[in-house]
Amino acid sequence: MTPTPDLSAVFNHIEANRQPMLERLCDYLRMPSISAHGLGMGEVAAFLVERLQALGMETRTIATAGWPLVYGRRNDAPGAPTVLLYGHYDVQPPDPLEAWLSPPFEPTVRNGRLYARGAGDNKGQHFAQLLAIESLLACYGSLPCNVIVLLEGEEEVGSPHIAQVVREQRDLLKADLVITADGPMHESGRSCIMFGVRGIASFELRAQGANRDLHSGNFGGVAPNPLWTLVHLLATMKNAQGEITIEGFHDNIVPATALEQAALAALPVDVAAVQAELGLRQLDAPAERGFYERLSRWPTLTINGLHGGYGGPGSKTVLPHQAFAKCDMRLIANQTVDEILDKVERHVRRHAPEVEFVRGAGMDPSTTPLDSPFTAPLHQALRLARNEEPLLIPALGGSLPEYVWTKILGVPAFVIPYANHDEANHAPNENIELELFFKGIRTGAALLASLGQMRVS
Repeated sequence: MTPTPDLSAVFNHIEANRQPMLERLCDYLRMPSISAHGLGMGEVAAFLVERLQALGMETRTIATAGWPLVYGRRNDAPGAPTVLLYGHYDVQPPDPLEAWLSPPFEPTVRNGRLYARGAGDNKGQHFAQLLAIESLLACYGSLPCNVIVLLEGEEEVGSPHIAQVVREQRDLLKADLVITADGPMHESGRSCIMFGVRGIASFELRAQGANRDLHSGNFGGVAPNPLWTLVHLLATMKNAQGEITIEGFHDNIVPATALEQAALAALPVDVAAVQAELGLRQLDAPAERGFYERLSRWPTLTINGLHGGYGGPGSKTVLPHQAFAKCDMRLIANQTVDEILDKVERHVRRHAPEVEFVRGAGMDPSTTPLDSPFTAPLHQALRLARNEEPLLIPALGGSLPEYVWTKILGVPAFVIPYANHDEANHAPNENIELELFFKGIRTGAALLASLGQMRVS
């Protein structure tokens, strides 16, 4: 175990500066940066460059074919680890505007929460990291470990260029570990350390029948129905027992370790309450599968939409001439997007060669072992900053570009969320609890201080 750092001066500094720190976050949130629309991206990148320069960092922007990444670095502690702090400065569009109780880019405090687009996802969380760095510098004049800050401008549009940047800038981004402050904390309110994320692969199926819609009485039984073509094809991909039956789909999956199984079993959940909240009579098949096993250790196949023919009021005896299915698959270690989409395409060719298969976007899964040498100092930091034992989560349900750190940069990567479980990210009235924002600043400082107790070769 590494020694426990004394952060009383830093925590006192944060407590004494709560209001100005909150006001500066509000100034940041007033600046729209919607990557999907190209709104405010250059202005916010320039703002962040100024903020990192004010922290004494070697700073630059890294150009991409889309929006730039903002980079900063301080090397204050020879022999200590170098941690890369990742976040993203782009936000989702605020639509529907009429559902917001206050304007999305006019930060508003209500009932102990700050409401604004980006409050939780992700400006509030990575700004807490920057304020943690600032607080350490204000108290000690230097940082306890070496720090790289990398803020992306395209996470909300699928991070299409970050993998290329990491490959090309490997030396610039050389670090011992990566920490991402993003996403919501556990629904119990407990802080957590996430050691991985599931990947995602999307695809579309397109079936063609006749050259126009037909009368079902005149042509039913004569012309093939493309909706039935897709229904039968989809039924060959997943059975009623919940098993994905695409040939070779499970070949490269790595079973959960004993540590991962124990961590999943220790996560608190009230399944009956989840079912009641969602109006579910039962969970998806198979019934015996554990709740967090489903979200962490099992891949999925989801039909996002099945379209064709008539769906309006009353009846229309139509035999549709086209049908479409949109699907996504959540992937786990060691599956890859290319491998899985190749197998899905071969499956379609084998079972329904007349159906067009269209590849969509994807993101590989990522995993870091629970017994990483960095687990103990991260665990210590969360105890120090939050006065509670954090939950250890092998992987979360959604997807982040964590694979670029573990698979391309080749270093362990951790996700440590600061936002409340009901932050409404991507939705109207996005928010972050004020106390969690300030705890995030404390946590960021404790993470750097605890890592600074380590020595690396």
